[in-house]
Amino acid sequence: MLTFAGRARKLGDSINTDYIISSSRKRETIDPDVLKQWLLESVDPDFAASVQPDDVLVAGERFGSGSAMEVAVTVVLAAGIRVVLAKSFSRTYYRNALNNGLVPIEIDSTSIAEHARLRIEIDALGIRVDDDTAQLRIDAAPFSPFALKLLQAGGIVPLVARAGDLESVS
Repeated sequence: MLTFAGRARKLGDSINTDYIISSSRKRETIDPDVLKQWLLESVDPDFAASVQPDDVLVAGERFGSGSAMEVAVTVVLAAGIRVVLAKSFSRTYYRNALNNGLVPIEIDSTSIAEHARLRIEIDALGIRVDDDTAQLRIDAAPFSPFALKLLQAGGIVPLVARAGDLESVS
């Protein structure tokens, strides 16, 4: 079982990868540890400075649309955010998240408020998001067995390293 707890950071719909980290910032470097200081600056210039470890991004529809660059995932992880809850994700962002160990959960996030205290439990049977602030539970469909294995390992690189080779990963 995977468990997470943190504070909700509420975003809207259509948060594309250029909002997550601006193209202008990626001209100088793609190092996520440098770029994290500009996380979501197009949405809120003070956002990056206000992030606390284990915050949970809570978004609406089409999170991560736009560019397929992995840095839009790795910069979120570098900021200390391990989970993104959204009504929907672009398929590329979703897959990049799984491959890098960021947990992308498709869920009706409408009722979750900014700074709500969240607890998230993930296992083979499903996903449970408890909003302790609103005293509300939201359930989501389980990850596929392979996606769950990826997340438990922390992403594709740790999974392959643990297996010893790519052919042993399944």
